[in-house]
Amino acid sequence: MTVEILGSPPAPEQIQAMIEAHGSFIKLAVDVERGVLAGGGDYHADCEAALLADGSEPEDVWGADWHPETRDVTFTALINVRPRQNNPAITIRDRELRRRVEAVVRGILDVERPR
Repeated sequence: MTVEILGSPPAPEQIQAMIEAHGSFIKLAVDVERGVLAGGGDYHADCEAALLADGSEPEDVWGADWHPETRDVTFTALINVRPRQNNPAITIRDRELRRRVEAVVRGILDVERPR
């Protein structure tokens, strides 16, 4: 398992290393304040731990998945269950927060076809 912390578009070999854990998608933790993400762990919590060790604040880190073939971002992860932050579910419910997570993911991973 390779967890990569990225603040800019990765090299193709970094994408390949991150996708190895699940084959068709990459589990991510996204720091919406710092504009960085960690990807490639077996679990979203692996990516979250990497960002926290890198200086991210827990309340700024949210889970998502990146699907390279379709370029879709999904917002479901156990690390998103945060009743204290008004998110009692595994899916990010707040539209603005989803927009921010997606903007970071697309800005770093969707460099060929921005949306």
